[in-house]
Amino acid sequence: MHVGPYQLKNNLIVAPMAGVTDRPFRQLCKTMGAGMAVSEMVASNSLLGGSEKTRRRANHDGEVEPVAVQIAGADPQMLAEAAQYNVDQGAQIIDINMGCPAKKVCNVMAGSALLKDEGLVGRILGAVVGATEVPVTLKIRTGWDRENKNALRVARIAEDAGIQALAIHGRTRACGFSGVAEYDTMAAVKAEVGIPVIANGDLSTPEKVRQVLDYTKADAVMIGRAAQGRPWMFREIEHYLETGEQLPPPEVEEIHRVLVAHLHALYEFYGEYTGVRVARKHISWYTKGLAGSAAFRHAINQLETSTEQLAAADAFFAQLAGRGQRLTYVEEFAA
Repeated sequence: MHVGPYQLKNNLIVAPMAGVTDRPFRQLCKTMGAGMAVSEMVASNSLLGGSEKTRRRANHDGEVEPVAVQIAGADPQMLAEAAQYNVDQGAQIIDINMGCPAKKVCNVMAGSALLKDEGLVGRILGAVVGATEVPVTLKIRTGWDRENKNALRVARIAEDAGIQALAIHGRTRACGFSGVAEYDTMAAVKAEVGIPVIANGDLSTPEKVRQVLDYTKADAVMIGRAAQGRPWMFREIEHYLETGEQLPPPEVEEIHRVLVAHLHALYEFYGEYTGVRVARKHISWYTKGLAGSAAFRHAINQLETSTEQLAAADAFFAQLAGRGQRLTYVEEFAA
């Protein structure tokens, strides 16, 4: 899998997720086997305004290459300026968000709302590709709603504009994250365009990834919600694709070790106050499927300091130690 001049170590990519794919999470997933991780969405207008939160999102210090940054907006010139800003900050790949279904994004005609205006799509892609020399990629959905699936037309516009890889989430904007992802549109796009196509949506197990790659002929997969609290999914998928054999799920000792390292990275990146609050959701994701985790997750949300969080996590996993328990995947992890 290539994105411009960058050859990825495999075809497994971490999806951009607002509030999730910060630098600590991207680094962790790359360590656990992901070939690339795309940053959480950065709005072009806030980026150029320079808020502290946005500057943090543009921080790629020490990040494993290639550094891929997603930008969002509806104004071609502003997006072009945001792309160049990120390149100046170390971005090696610029990704354009035309897939986010959130109302606050679509209400300003950004994200997947752009799929309704194919002319504007073309102007945005042309402006961003022309603004910088780094590869530009695009993420879309299959269309605006089930009656208006235009992913194939948008894919052709993207290829003509110089987009170097296209990720497709298998739902329309109207679907949000409900229902089941469909892969027929991805297969149709892959059959018609020459740029790499990346399949996204409901890729919750190694077997599902294999099935989707075989069915769509996609060049890569992009995994989002299923990796929340499960960064080892990437090594499991990579092993299965290479050997056809399943790796056993991690034992609780490893989950504990990975969680604690992740928590320390969050505290360092965000600082004590924000780090503790960001950490809460990650602790919840890591512990789902483990005995007694429901009560633990409730308790962890009441804690106010990193010292308390770490002590509570240590105590929880100490209770599980010696049982030889492994994580069991269930449907709630599917994404």
